[in-house]
Amino acid sequence: MEPRIIGTSVPRKEGRDKVTGAARYIDDISFPEMIYGLTVRSPAARGRIVNIHFEPTIPWNEFTIVTAKDIPGKNCIMLLIDDEPALADGFVNHPEEPILLLAHADKYLLEEARRAVHVEIDSAPAVFTLADSLTCKEVIWGRDNIFKSFHVEKGDIDSAWSSAAFIVEGEYETGAQEQLYIEPQGVIAKASPGEGVTVWGSLQCPHYVHKALLALFGLPKDRIRVVQTETGGGFGGKEEYPSMIAAHSALLAWKSGKPVKMIYDRAEDMLATTKRHPSRTIHRTGVTRDGKLVAMQIDFTIDGGAYQTLSPVVLSRGTIHAAGPYECANVRINSRAVATNTPPHGAFRGFGAPQSVFALERHLDRVAQVVGLAPEELRRRNFIQPGQTLAVHQVVRENVDMAGLMDRAFQLCDYHAKRKRFQQENRHNVIKKGIGFASFLHGAGFTGSGEEYLASEAALEVSGEGRVRIFAGSTEMGQGTNTVFTQIAAEALGIDCDQIEIVQPDTAQVPNSGPTVASRTTMIVGKLVETSARTVQKCLFDSGLLNRNYSAAEFKSACAAYIEKHGPLQSLTKYQYPHDLHWDDERYQGDAYGAYAWAVYVAEVSVDTRTAEVRVEDFVAVQEVGKVINPVLAAGQIEGGVAQGMGFALYENCVWQQGRMINGQMTNYIIPTSMDVPPIRVFFEEIPYERGPAGAKGIGELHLDGTAPAIANAIAHATGAEITRIPITAEVLLNILESVHV
Repeated sequence: MEPRIIGTSVPRKEGRDKVTGAARYIDDISFPEMIYGLTVRSPAARGRIVNIHFEPTIPWNEFTIVTAKDIPGKNCIMLLIDDEPALADGFVNHPEEPILLLAHADKYLLEEARRAVHVEIDSAPAVFTLADSLTCKEVIWGRDNIFKSFHVEKGDIDSAWSSAAFIVEGEYETGAQEQLYIEPQGVIAKASPGEGVTVWGSLQCPHYVHKALLALFGLPKDRIRVVQTETGGGFGGKEEYPSMIAAHSALLAWKSGKPVKMIYDRAEDMLATTKRHPSRTIHRTGVTRDGKLVAMQIDFTIDGGAYQTLSPVVLSRGTIHAAGPYECANVRINSRAVATNTPPHGAFRGFGAPQSVFALERHLDRVAQVVGLAPEELRRRNFIQPGQTLAVHQVVRENVDMAGLMDRAFQLCDYHAKRKRFQQENRHNVIKKGIGFASFLHGAGFTGSGEEYLASEAALEVSGEGRVRIFAGSTEMGQGTNTVFTQIAAEALGIDCDQIEIVQPDTAQVPNSGPTVASRTTMIVGKLVETSARTVQKCLFDSGLLNRNYSAAEFKSACAAYIEKHGPLQSLTKYQYPHDLHWDDERYQGDAYGAYAWAVYVAEVSVDTRTAEVRVEDFVAVQEVGKVINPVLAAGQIEGGVAQGMGFALYENCVWQQGRMINGQMTNYIIPTSMDVPPIRVFFEEIPYERGPAGAKGIGELHLDGTAPAIANAIAHATGAEITRIPITAEVLLNILESVHV
């Protein structure tokens, strides 16, 4: 049957409320007797807390003051492990680490009070760079500063070097990147020993926050409730960090007996919260004279900051993606996440893959140059084919055609003609043009056994009026979750989208569908929604109350009759790990992901060699993503991700001083504006994935992987500059251009 709703751009489910101002974000919400909270933070990178001094000019008796000693449960922000405290207790490990909390009804007096608290710290030696952490200049975490490490081995790389005609080495770095969601971190909490803890907030993962509060307060599950409010963007930055601000708000509410609102201003949000992990990747690649890869040795390191948070998850994805969509018989990848005395780094769209893919795609352009091949020809000779194995020994079962994607992308941008023309014109012009590309893959869902461990659930319930309610823990934060779930359910049930309601994510009402991350929401949770819908439909068919071809009126009548006769019409579906997928966590081999998105991106740039100003003039993004549920939303995901990738490549430079970000404001942390972003031309290839809803795969992150290397390769083509680090700011590029006398 041809789809009616899948593949069409129905209006956003929450669009009207957002454009009319009816949507209520966390700062729009208020409760009687509500007071405001804030955090007093560490001025030092590492050291022992000697004293906390309160200036006598503030009426401290009017304030609620919380320290680590006021925590009723365990002083930790529970995530993967419990190494990060909610409030520092005697020792600090990074600038801006929370030390104590203040609350008051007057938020302006509250700010004065924050400035009147002085924390005296006896400083200890600190580590600020990835390199110093690796050499254990100072051991600041565990025995060796290493949060997590992975090892991937395929073939016999030690023997393979002898068959290589060329061995090409290179080292590449990426900087931190701020998520810069439009709405800062914010929560409201109510808490008391009698009623338990309830938190409302701008967040991605309600059940993450729920888990953290359970440990912090030592309460049973039913005494903790977390509700997601309208959320103005997340990009990974509201995956784990809301557990921290929720903990602080709830502790203040617990002690004061009043609702407490905490909203970060932009400066605090930028200085104190997580960012994309900085990285360093070292490549050693063996290749034959005709351009076949025979050995890939990759060393990948990320800077995790002061506490582990999600660094192992970020490291895992970066490791698995480090060898790209290429066939090579001999691969060795060693990776690690290390500790430094900066605020912890965390999830950001793509998490790990943008870092390692940048290094690979830049390096392969250099390999092609050494061999004497065009960059596209080197890749064409090494693209993975169905039946071959990726670096982690995963057999590619998808009908992947990377060469076809590349051909289509090149045709759309006239790649070959432009590359030739630009090389000729650049000899005479100070504004030089270049064109470059990146080819890559991105796994959808949690890695390996991750989805099996999560055991996600989603439910669907139908009323006697034929109205459908979807219960899922997945959150809407601007990316289109509610609309896509609605389309999936409407298609499966054969009804209209306006008959469907998405229940607000609330841990007291919705099942745990896992976090809204990792390009998993549509593919994994959407499939649970589809299955629940089809189960309900089957109940109606099997009961004899509904014929196969039915109208909206007949559906409504059948629902009413079923409920009257049998009781509630509902279905809960739990994720079942496919029996034919196998992953070995110990050896780090097997089916890393159920499906991948495959893509080729092409960037065209101009570089003013007098000022080193780079402009991206055109951008073509071609990707195979399974069935596209909503074309407008899907294209919007790609366009937004490419814009963020431009920032990662060219503008967004976090400047650090003694572990503290010193450009934490939007006047000097530069992001692309509408004037900087070129036309982004988005094209989809659709090969339905049998385990996705209507054949869909995940598309929320792949665009961050390929944008930066495509731009960097275009700059290198335009100028001959050796681009090994991003962001490529004008200052950085000018120094490089001067060294090559462009």
